[in-house]
Amino acid sequence: MLGKVEYKYIVALVGVFSIFMELLDTTIINVAIPTLQREFEVAHPSTIQWVITAYLLSLAVFIPVSGWAGDRFGTKRVFMFALTAFTGASLMCAVAPTIEALIGFRVLQGVGGGMLSPVAFSMVWRAFPPEERSKAAGIMVVPAAVAPASGPVVGGALVEYASWHWIFLVNLPIGIAALLVSYFYLREEKQPHAGRFDPIGFVLAGSGLAAIVYALSRAGEHGFGDGQALGIGIAGLALLAAFALAELRIAQPMLDVRILGNALFRACNLAWIVTIFGGSSMIFLLTLELQLGRGLSPLESGLTTFVMAIGVMMTAQPASRIYRRVGPQRLILMGLVICAAVTLALYRVDFETNQWTIRGLMLARGIAFGFVLVPLQAATYAQISPKDTGRATALYNATSQVASSLGVAVSATYLTSRFTHNAASPGGMLTSFQDAFLLMGLLSAVGAAVALLIRDRDAAATMSTPAHAVLPPEPEAEGTPAA
Repeated sequence: MLGKVEYKYIVALVGVFSIFMELLDTTIINVAIPTLQREFEVAHPSTIQWVITAYLLSLAVFIPVSGWAGDRFGTKRVFMFALTAFTGASLMCAVAPTIEALIGFRVLQGVGGGMLSPVAFSMVWRAFPPEERSKAAGIMVVPAAVAPASGPVVGGALVEYASWHWIFLVNLPIGIAALLVSYFYLREEKQPHAGRFDPIGFVLAGSGLAAIVYALSRAGEHGFGDGQALGIGIAGLALLAAFALAELRIAQPMLDVRILGNALFRACNLAWIVTIFGGSSMIFLLTLELQLGRGLSPLESGLTTFVMAIGVMMTAQPASRIYRRVGPQRLILMGLVICAAVTLALYRVDFETNQWTIRGLMLARGIAFGFVLVPLQAATYAQISPKDTGRATALYNATSQVASSLGVAVSATYLTSRFTHNAASPGGMLTSFQDAFLLMGLLSAVGAAVALLIRDRDAAATMSTPAHAVLPPEPEAEGTPAA
């Protein structure tokens, strides 16, 4: 049936389903934590949190190696390995007899999940020519927006109406279908000069990222002044600095930090960090406010925030078409400004505000997010050569993981401090949430300025410039040559 479909769309189809499965897993389990604590009779909350933390740490370790592995062993082979590891570990999680076993199987899930998204995106960007990257971005935006928003809804429904086992079993049909399509239809692709495995780079990058993710996770619970969070965070930064120095000294590094010398790739990464930081902090705060302040169930709060995904889907294809004529800078700037405005608007929301007002704000934020996500995905790799795409996607995913953890940690720490400050005041909880939304909104508004660093001319290869248009010359972009 797929034989008559263009190869690039087969790659996109497999990428969409696999990334959807992996991203869904990052949020679907959150609503099941209380159930898991009760089912496994776990006394201390910090133990059950390792079900989430172990997965995030494993992701952080294996994201950096994904680009090199795909180039060295072939993207099809590594992609299928990641799919198999993730799907198989999902089954193991569903039948885990103890909490220790569940945590161990979550580590195995992270091995597959850490390699899945970077390799999938790498295959998609290589399959689509530069001038069609905005079309590809319009397709790939679907799992990036819908999956995280679907997690609380799907997870809440499964826990409430089925059992916690199904939050893992739901991955099996998706994973098996993606494996079958991959086996029969994907082409193998290797890079001739992938280089040898870099054990020093692997250890430094993996341990550094894992340390930072863990430190941010702990800071979200105990504050940035916590001695353990501070010490591990500083150690993580030192490990990443050592990693960067080590990689600059070898000809074929595992994760090529030289790619950041490309002005467009660097600017798009900064814009992505701002986007993910703002999005993760806003969703974290709103979910807590809906559940703690209004008493909504996880499923009810998930249905309220899910509207944002609808906004993204409404925007994806129009943004893809507009991008080819307008370019990335203005779309990204407009989207980031609206996203910040929505967060600031939540500052005025109270516990009595009509839920449809909140849903309307989420819809507006989803529309704005689509105008950020599509041009960012299209422009980021505009000047990255095919041989560097694998390592570039790994670097992009690594920064995304850190930015998401940072957004939650900063918002959680500030919210906790406001709870303490306003504890004795009437309406202290509401005031604390409003203070947190105000700070996150202001940070997002300031961060929107990074869009000005993105030059439309640098992304010209991904745009359809009218034949009569004559563009004045500009200096060539630094770093990696255009694809």
